[in-house]
Amino acid sequence: MDNGSEDHSRLEALKKFDESKAGVKGLVDAGLTSIPSFFVHPSETLSDLKKPTQNHTQTQSIPTIDLSGFDSDRRSAIVEQVSRSAREYGFFQIINHGISSEILDRTIKVVKGFHEQPLEAKEKYYGRGGGTGFSYMSNVDLYQSKAASWRDTMTVRLDAVTLDTVPEICKEAVAVWDREIVKLGEIVLELVGEGLGLCVGRFRELSCLGSRTMVGHYYPYCPQPDLTVGLGSHADPGLLTLLLQDHMGGLQIKSGDVWIDVKPLRGAIVVNVGDLLQIMSNDVYKSVDHRVLANMNREPRVSTAVFLYPSKREELYGPLPELTSKEKPQLYRQFTLTEFLRRFFTKELDEKSLKNFFKITT
Repeated sequence: MDNGSEDHSRLEALKKFDESKAGVKGLVDAGLTSIPSFFVHPSETLSDLKKPTQNHTQTQSIPTIDLSGFDSDRRSAIVEQVSRSAREYGFFQIINHGISSEILDRTIKVVKGFHEQPLEAKEKYYGRGGGTGFSYMSNVDLYQSKAASWRDTMTVRLDAVTLDTVPEICKEAVAVWDREIVKLGEIVLELVGEGLGLCVGRFRELSCLGSRTMVGHYYPYCPQPDLTVGLGSHADPGLLTLLLQDHMGGLQIKSGDVWIDVKPLRGAIVVNVGDLLQIMSNDVYKSVDHRVLANMNREPRVSTAVFLYPSKREELYGPLPELTSKEKPQLYRQFTLTEFLRRFFTKELDEKSLKNFFKITT
């Protein structure tokens, strides 16, 4: 078969999968024992998954930061921990963050509940047109990526959605989660800003909580987890991501040339630096690649992440002027958020780093 025929066959298979609206869960429910070829990742990705674990990765993990007392005399120590973690790892977990275990558990439960509904209850929400409100799909980059990943996703534009557009099964829980994330996001952004030496309220001035997108990922059992991934290696585009994962595990971050497991910690929320924050910090903070392994367990893995962006899409963004100097010149050009996000959504997730498109070259 020539390349043209192969490409046509692959496109037809992608369309058939997409138009079924059943997602990856639909394939599992149908009793599939081998994955379709368009889920099989290139050999370089698969060989990276199979690299022997180096001894020092057994004990290496991302920092865990206790937020209790962030508004007391512990604040300076917490700021220092946050700043060091954002500089060295780009990731950290927070505990004692003020969100109750009941809300955490309920949020995971309703994401799982949405995905496990019968197809007829969720297919009307299926679509990849973007826009506003609530949607569900499998693989945002299905038609752009070299290979699809073994997961389904529900997406909520929290700043644009009215509760009327959210399915009844998760309507109330989504509203509560958004309220809690806004409160926590304000705290974490303040700590992050102080760690850069910025004035109090600097990120608030930039409306950095004004745009929020929630995703609820569902990773069903994969019959051939050595041939695909749950989520390919990528960095997040926004300022910060606040992630709640269940007890299953599978998330890894890249530290140097080593992949580190982000082991689930009961009650913790994972925070990671996005590309936009790395750019605004003029490379002080690091946005790092991360991925999710395909789920080899019969029990599905569930997680939910909220991406934080500024709300003013046509204003110019780049390194904050107070973080540049003759000794530390500006490393990125200015751009609008509209341009920035358009670039992100027209490339596949594991392609060239988004940051590099805006780097000033000398």
